[in-house]
Amino acid sequence: MPTETVRVDWVAERMFLLRDRNDFPVVMTQPQGVNGADLLPLSLVGCSAWDIMNILHKQRQQVTRLEATATSQRAPEPPWRFEKILIRYRFTGRDLDPAAVQRAIELSESKYCSIYATLRDVVDIRSEFEIVQEG
Repeated sequence: MPTETVRVDWVAERMFLLRDRNDFPVVMTQPQGVNGADLLPLSLVGCSAWDIMNILHKQRQQVTRLEATATSQRAPEPPWRFEKILIRYRFTGRDLDPAAVQRAIELSESKYCSIYATLRDVVDIRSEFEIVQEG
């Protein structure tokens, strides 16, 4: 089983420097940095978008743009647990096949995205997509 280590260092007051396993920095503070709770839906949508684009590239789908959002609902009381996340994908490209896009999303959700696999039993995660065809 592979082991991966990430790191956080307290910088000052309410500022932390996060580093991923490749030592890439992310500043966590407010208002000039990322909010810690936003990292969970960001990880989910980032993981799935990565998988989906890899799959669509292998299928020779001509995607020229992908926008993805994750809209979250959290419990009103501490610890403000994530209850629902809706992922919306907007694909732009030439001759995009809706069935191929749907299949790529399903493969990410069911097989490849580790964040999705970790969350799916405890958070209601749904996804939808739209395709914008270029001329």
